[in-house]
Amino acid sequence: MRPYDFAITHSVAEALDRAGAPGSAYLAGGTTLVDLMKLEVLTPGRVVDISRLPLTGVWTDRHRLHIAALERMSDVAVHPVVTSRYPMLSEALLAGASPQLRNMASIGGNLLQRSRCGYFRDTSTPCNKRTPGTGCPAIKGANRAHAVLGTSDSCVSTHPSDLAVALVALDSSVRLTGRDGSRDVRLAEFYRLPGTTPHLENDLRPGELVTEVTVPLLGWANRSTYVKVRDRSSYEFALASAAAAVLVRGGVVRDVRLAVGGVGTRPWRLAAVEDALRGKPLRLDVVEKAAALAAEGARPLAHNGFKVPLLRRTITRALMKLADRT
Repeated sequence: MRPYDFAITHSVAEALDRAGAPGSAYLAGGTTLVDLMKLEVLTPGRVVDISRLPLTGVWTDRHRLHIAALERMSDVAVHPVVTSRYPMLSEALLAGASPQLRNMASIGGNLLQRSRCGYFRDTSTPCNKRTPGTGCPAIKGANRAHAVLGTSDSCVSTHPSDLAVALVALDSSVRLTGRDGSRDVRLAEFYRLPGTTPHLENDLRPGELVTEVTVPLLGWANRSTYVKVRDRSSYEFALASAAAAVLVRGGVVRDVRLAVGGVGTRPWRLAAVEDALRGKPLRLDVVEKAAALAAEGARPLAHNGFKVPLLRRTITRALMKLADRT
């Protein structure tokens, strides 16, 4: 690990001031940053500790659920408002990392975690996400865990966050705070497709902090779930995942929210599948037909073609799990 300056801050204004210089990085739980600094994938000249900032709490108002950015994953996962009104958020949080990491990792940090692509984390190999213009060896190399949706000739890395998938399904937003004030950005628009600039992963401006996550209050979001398929049952990233919420009345789907992970370069909202389900019974044959639309535009690589049928089956499993509850 290379030498760096370290600054402890106690207010948002102080943190923004300390992180104003180029090459600065914020430290919250550190579960991503410290790993990447040890690998010298990230080499900030200054680390600004924000763990003492007053960015904690989970609360609701008339329109939204609010989750402060420094809340720990494990605390949010068991919060009574989250477990009762948004089970998909709780399930997504508990499906991520390990208990020890969830006790340290912050909500904001989880949404900003970096790629798990082995080439990104190996500084002896090229990587457009790490060093723009050097190439993407995953396209012709080891790519079993990589994306089939939203890829480009510059990057095929999957987005790693489970929580982000559930939040995108619920049309959530993040509050970004910088020296010029705060702004709210829909999470689905916050994450960028790789295109020719995969090193630009999101809409975060230099020095900005994620200070809060807001989720619309859906009266039927208590009928939701998160299904994650992976190689082992703990401390493993998704090969495919699905976050689903369904409102069924009169025997038909009145509304539905669906997003998937493990298959896209960012959390992937499935509007076409949602449209195919509305007004239809939540029945296996209907769900399978709608789920077939999920992989439209997919670009499988040499080793990850299995993700296309796996994606359809994961969506079907999540929706039929909810069908059993209606």
